[in-house]
Amino acid sequence: MTGISMAHPEILFAVGVLFFAYFIRGIAGFGSALISVPLLALFFPVSQVVPLIGLLDWLASISQGLPNRRLIRWPDLLPLLPFTVLGVSTGLFLHTVLAPGSLLLALSIFIMLYAVYALLPFPPLHGGRWLAGPAGLLGGTVGALFGTGGPFYVIYLTLRQPDKTEFRTTIATIFVIDGLCRIVGFSLSGFYTLRIMALFVGIMPVAALALWLGGRVHLRISHTAFVRLVSMILLGSGLALLVKALKV
Repeated sequence: MTGISMAHPEILFAVGVLFFAYFIRGIAGFGSALISVPLLALFFPVSQVVPLIGLLDWLASISQGLPNRRLIRWPDLLPLLPFTVLGVSTGLFLHTVLAPGSLLLALSIFIMLYAVYALLPFPPLHGGRWLAGPAGLLGGTVGALFGTGGPFYVIYLTLRQPDKTEFRTTIATIFVIDGLCRIVGFSLSGFYTLRIMALFVGIMPVAALALWLGGRVHLRISHTAFVRLVSMILLGSGLALLVKALKV
């Protein structure tokens, strides 16, 4: 990450952040970029953090989606795809023309409002598949810009009310497709240097161990606890994004 001569405290911080992020990802099926990108961006350039986490997330999504592929909610997933591709293309274009502060601020407020609603004792919402359009477009765009488009997919899928394992498998499959689009775009834009690829290889074992441990916890957590965990992750990521937005 910038000339990547990191001091030992920075290395330990980065390893700790990545382990925690992918442990949560192992439990919930998402959250790794939401946790890791804002924290790593405190020390390293976003232009290097986002493509690096994009690669790790893509492999994590494959590992979480393929073993339980029979549980994928295809009727809810397929309507997302064209809008996600369009969103990623839009985000890659906006990388060159947009000042990110106002978008980050709006995103953080939206995520926190939804998370607070989900934590309060209101009846669960149900939403139609027409929401795949705005969710895919916003998720693809924000994901390409900041590596944190997951909340839009999470909110859409939560409104479709799958059980916890269907949720984790389907959201992982969404991230496989979204992540592949982003990786292709980042590659064509020259983001993946030899230094970034060396870092990717070095931190992959940390992410893999954390994913495995999180997956073990996922098998033991109740549906109610799972919903609360998802809401808390959204709230925390919204706060992190708000802090980042105020600094931009």
